[in-house]
Amino acid sequence: MKQTMRLDKLLSHAGHGTRSEIKILVKKGLVRVNDRPAKDSGVQVNPQSDVITVNGEAVRYREFIYLMLNKPQGVISATEDTRDRTVIDLLDEEVVHFNPFPVGRLDKDTEGLLLLTNDGKLAHNLLSPRKHVPKTYYAEVEGIVTEEDGQAFERGVALDDDYVTMPAQLVILKTDSSGWSKIELTIMEGKFHQVKRMFQAVGKKVTFLKRLSMGPLLLDEHLLPGEYRELSEEELLQLQHATAVQ
Repeated sequence: MKQTMRLDKLLSHAGHGTRSEIKILVKKGLVRVNDRPAKDSGVQVNPQSDVITVNGEAVRYREFIYLMLNKPQGVISATEDTRDRTVIDLLDEEVVHFNPFPVGRLDKDTEGLLLLTNDGKLAHNLLSPRKHVPKTYYAEVEGIVTEEDGQAFERGVALDDDYVTMPAQLVILKTDSSGWSKIELTIMEGKFHQVKRMFQAVGKKVTFLKRLSMGPLLLDEHLLPGEYRELSEEELLQLQHATAVQ
């Protein structure tokens, strides 16, 4: 059975305007389906088999979009907000019309890897506690982080609300005698302010936090804060596989 959809919905999703604007394009004879002028913007078309053009240009239809963003500090992980700038505000209009949303959240003062998509199934799988998708962070910490802290994180620590975290892996990159540490921490869940609260539980304070990876997806080191790109086909397949096999 062929999968069909309304012509105006397809064109709107492909960035050719609102449904009312598309209706005008159809009336002007600028929309063609299989080389014939479309007579009704609500006609059913098949995006896989029908050839659709607008003003002579072929329409490229995609249902889903997958974006890797290097989230900067000062921007919130939301689709809209009345006070603060959101991650959606960083995107170009050509991708905004896909209505992407952030998969999970990074705190306002946290930077690094954030996936944005309109694929609800993939987002659900990545965030599901049952999938145990690891997330790795780089952090700068006020206080000397010790091997004992790593052992505590590996056992699970009680947060300020008595929730006990799942086992986490701590790598100490550098400590300074003046009382500072640089670390990487891999966690298997995403509780509110979790990394910061885990260090609070062992008497230390996170002063800088950056997410480096989510499952097999690694932050592109060439992306400056605020920049984004679409996932490669290989990256997408790795993400899908990581959530499917668990």
